Parts: sequence; structure tokens; C-alpha cells
Amino acid sequence: MTQTVAETPERRTKSPRRALITLCLTQITSWGVLFYAFPVLAGTIGADTGWSTAAITGAFSVGLAVSAAAGVPVGRLLDRHGPRPVMTVGSVLAVAAVAAIAWAPNPVWFLAAWALAGVAQACVFYKPAFAALTVWYGERRVRALTALTLVAGLSSTIFAPLTASLSEHLTWRETYLVLGLILAAITIPAHTIGLNRPWPGRATTIESRSSETAGPAPGAPPMKTVLRSVPFIVLATVMALATFALFAATFFLVPLLTGRGMDTTTAAWALGLSGAGQLLGRIGYSTFAKHTSTTTRTAVILALGALTIAATTVISGPAVVVFAAVIALGAARGAFTLLEATAVADRWGTRDFGLLYGICSAPATIALATAPAAGAALAERIGGYTPTFTVFIGLTLIAALLSPLTRARPRETSPSQHR
Repeated sequence: MTQTVAETPERRTKSPRRALITLCLTQITSWGVLFYAFPVLAGTIGADTGWSTAAITGAFSVGLAVSAAAGVPVGRLLDRHGPRPVMTVGSVLAVAAVAAIAWAPNPVWFLAAWALAGVAQACVFYKPAFAALTVWYGERRVRALTALTLVAGLSSTIFAPLTASLSEHLTWRETYLVLGLILAAITIPAHTIGLNRPWPGRATTIESRSSETAGPAPGAPPMKTVLRSVPFIVLATVMALATFALFAATFFLVPLLTGRGMDTTTAAWALGLSGAGQLLGRIGYSTFAKHTSTTTRTAVILALGALTIAATTVISGPAVVVFAAVIALGAARGAFTLLEATAVADRWGTRDFGLLYGICSAPATIALATAPAAGAALAERIGGYTPTFTVFIGLTLIAALLSPLTRARPRETSPSQHR
């Protein structure tokens, strides 16, 4: 009797679930070491070295910008070779970058080390993980992506206090070296062993609910057709505008609230509740996606983003009402994370997904990197954070109004994407 796919031992050892668990573990670690450790250590680095705050934070921002630029060639490598070699090599680069950061004797070295870290981030952060789960899970990708972002959201919860604890007993350089050892011990073997599921290469359009990969579907859109299309260009623009506004609104939440008279402790609690709201938004996204079309949910989530930024901007009390507005803002941002992760596949399928997603998300990554500096400069120029938040509202509304133009034309979609 022929054995079913589900009963094959080899398939059991290479199931998407194993890859999902692996990516949950490595995303927590990679984000924790390469991203969330920096805000904890930035002040200590400046105090120890005498380097300017601009030089220190600028190096970190350069790393994020390099990550955006590297996302395109990394996406091409993902399509051709799969996530296992890309993410394993990325882990090795990440460890080397962390060691270089720890040993940096001057700001130039520090900048170069963060540039290398940016290349590593492009190989190990969300984008390659999203690509892997999108291809391996097919039409079940939303559930897998939701699980990944929920678990990876614990990264700051774990690594911010861990980094702070280490820095109480070690220098910042020694702390980074310890974190680098943790990164090496977890991510290199995990990516090597846990991502050994077969990769379909460039033929990755998935039409069934099975976790098995399939060849390219007849009529799947050529990559150049998608890249040159108005919906793709508008989608990249929409995601960049919304990423900038939603991230900046969260980043500057504490100075906005303290500027209106709220004490710092209460404002910090509000920021923490925003993180809890993100979890709620991610949990609810799957159900919302089942009952809406691609362009409709894009417009609705972005409109809600603008509305919740507005509520946070105008509501000054009582504290419980402010907290409710902040939680709603976090929920909108959490839903947006999954919206951005699924936007390309929902419109054009998964053929050449790594490259298409890398190109589409590059402007958003640049927006994320520049948001802190640009937001601060804007606030100084126009007279405070309240008018600055009005700009964030406007950018999100523009993104929402442009979202209907992201609807892929019939000749640009794969057969399963006409929704």
C-alpha cells in the first residue's frame, strides 16, 4: 500500500512545523542581539568611549540602511538557494559583526562593524524568515507568520533585561561578546539543522493548502511584469509611508505624552501597553484576513492606523483612556506587521517571492532606519511632538488612500490570487 506524504518519516523530519519552531528561536535571538541590545548599551558606549551620541546612533542607523539595500540581492539568493544557506551564512556574519562591534577602537570601525551587521540582518531578520514560511506553508502562511511574529515579539522582553543584567557586571564590550557567543550557539546550528526542508527554487507558486511545494502555476506572473506594474510601485510606497508613520508614532510616544504633562513612569507604562496591543493586532489578523479582500484589509488597517495615531495625539486624559488609545495604536501596528509580510504573496503569489519581497520592502526598511532621526528633526523644526504626530496621521492617511491602487491586475496575478 502506498504510504501517504504525512506518514513518510523523511517528511516528518522536514515538516514546516520544525522550520517554524527553528525560526521562532532564531528570530528571538537575532533580533535580541542585533537590535534590542543596542538601545540598552548605547548610553554606556558613549560614556565609556567618549564618542558622540550622533556617531553611535548613526552607526546603528547605517546598519539598518545597509540591511535595506542588501535585502534585494539576499532575496535573489533566497529564491535560488533557499533559506538554509542564506540564513546560516547570515548567522556567521552576524557573529563576526558583533565581535567587530565589541572590539571597535574608534567610531569609523564601529560604523563599519554595524554596516556588516546590516548585511547579516538582511540574511537573518524577518524578511528571509517570512519568505521561508510563505513558500513552505503556502495558503496556510498567515497562521505560520502570525505564530512567528507573536513569538519573536518576545525578543525585547528577553534580551533587553538580559543585556542590562550583563552590563551591570561586564563592560559593554564584554557584554556584546557574550551576546555574540549566545548568537553563535543558537542560530548557526539551528539554521543549519532546522531549515533542511527541500526548497523549490525559483518555481515557488503554491496553489493548494498542502504544505508540499509545487512547480510554477500556468500563467504565474513574470517577475519583470510585476516589478514594472503600477500596483507594485504603489504598494512599496504605501508600505514605506505607513512604516515610517507607525514606527515613529510608537518611538516618540513617551515624549509626546510627557510633553502633555504625563509623568515619565506612566508614559513608559503606556509604551509597554502599546507592545501588548501589537500582540492583540497580530492575533486578530488571521480572522480579519479570512473575511476581507487584499486591498480592503490594506485600506482598513491603514485607516485604523491613522485613526489611532489621531486618538493618541488628541486624548490627554484620563490615563485609562490614553492607555486604551495607545493599545489600539499598538494593535494597528501589530496587524500592519502581518499585512506587510503577506502583501506581496497575496497579490502575486510566491514565484520569485524572495526578490519581489526584498525590493518591495526595501523602502520600508529605509523608512524604519530614518524614522528616529527624521522624526526628531521634524519635531524641532515645526515646534513639538503634537504637530509632528499630525504629520504622521497625514502620511498614514495618504497610504490608506493610495491602497486601492495596489490591486494587482488580472494579467499580473497568479491563478489563485484573484480575490
